[in-house]
Amino acid sequence: MGFPFKPHPRETLVLSKHFGEAEARSLDGWKARGGYRALEQALGMDPVAIQNVVKESGLRGRGGAGFPTGLKWSFMKLGDGKPHYLCCNADESEPGTFKDREIMRWTPHALIEGCAIAAHAIGAETAYIYIRGEFTEPLERMERACAEARQAGVIGRNAMGTGKRVDVWVHKGAGAYICGEETALMNSLEGKRGNPRIKPPFPAASGLFGMPTTINNVETLAAVPHILVNGGAWYKAMARPDNPKSTGTKLWSVCGNVSKPGNYEVQMGFPFKEFLYDLCGGPPRGRNFKAVIPGGSSVNIITIEEAERAVMDYEGMADVGTALGSAGCIVIDDAQSIPRQVARLARFYAHESCAQCTQCREGTAWTTRILERIVAGDGTAEDLDTLLDLAENMTGKTICVLSDSCAAPVVSGLQKFRHEFEALITRKTVHAVPTIVS
Repeated sequence: MGFPFKPHPRETLVLSKHFGEAEARSLDGWKARGGYRALEQALGMDPVAIQNVVKESGLRGRGGAGFPTGLKWSFMKLGDGKPHYLCCNADESEPGTFKDREIMRWTPHALIEGCAIAAHAIGAETAYIYIRGEFTEPLERMERACAEARQAGVIGRNAMGTGKRVDVWVHKGAGAYICGEETALMNSLEGKRGNPRIKPPFPAASGLFGMPTTINNVETLAAVPHILVNGGAWYKAMARPDNPKSTGTKLWSVCGNVSKPGNYEVQMGFPFKEFLYDLCGGPPRGRNFKAVIPGGSSVNIITIEEAERAVMDYEGMADVGTALGSAGCIVIDDAQSIPRQVARLARFYAHESCAQCTQCREGTAWTTRILERIVAGDGTAEDLDTLLDLAENMTGKTICVLSDSCAAPVVSGLQKFRHEFEALITRKTVHAVPTIVS
């Protein structure tokens, strides 16, 4: 959905249907649009029955991992006598990703409803929405909506008059990328330093405050009310016929060198070429697309030729050597230097490393130094091998995947655009970026 919220005819509006409608932010406005019918239905259902509906839908985590949501919920052992917790990951710190922000800005009650349903489905009485510190407007919207819902008895000790307790609370982070990692998020909620935890134990066994916990993304939870009202089969039908593993709609955040940046909602399996050139308007005038990072900055860079033959679902992105991730689509045109862009990404990850793992702390820092030296025209041929060696030692060897996220654009950038790195080394010149002619 491009700005200012004028949907393209080929979009499939489910989560974004009410983006841009100020009235949808209020409790009355949300109820007038069918809001909280799903929660009322859920509170009268057995938790396992809710899990089964979500399993049938094929909903997968929209934060990046793509793990089946219903299956994840079923890991929570109901009736174990322990407090259970739901954490909504609203940290959304992945560069290129800004879809969750819009859900919270325009339809905050959709997220509250999804949280309450999920909490009931996993046997939890308390849900926390962890919002990144920089999200001042979404934070204000969510706090106001929670207060409205609590005052009206929609959530709280006697949710919707059912005698069941479902509390939803908003927690503000302090602006750390690493707190988007689920165990670091829990540490932060507990008032500790936001460092990722070693797993096992996994959150479903020992999570927030040492109790069974499930962590879901904003977009994942916002989809749950629609699934409950319309049925799992309805959601599952939104997929390409030859791939039932990726279902439903997906919000895509599009930024970079593209004519129509913004948020777009399309069915899983939409052709990426049509998406880039039709919905997003193609490249700026006088330019051509060169590369795309389709799933947020932590996935592999692909060439425009690869992007044009890809389809927009989990398996389609894997087929061209990348990942759907958080669907934060960063588009790069032929005026840009790939080494320069990779260096910027590495600098981000080096800055955001929590520094508890040596491979990440040292690897991201040295990767950034080497890349910046290459971009400045002072690199050597040996630097390219060193970058690959560093990437190998950073991948799969740390507590979380931040160092893997740094390595991905470095390795894929070298694989697909090695000639640009070599040109900077052999010519000893800084890449000149032409001015785009309007």
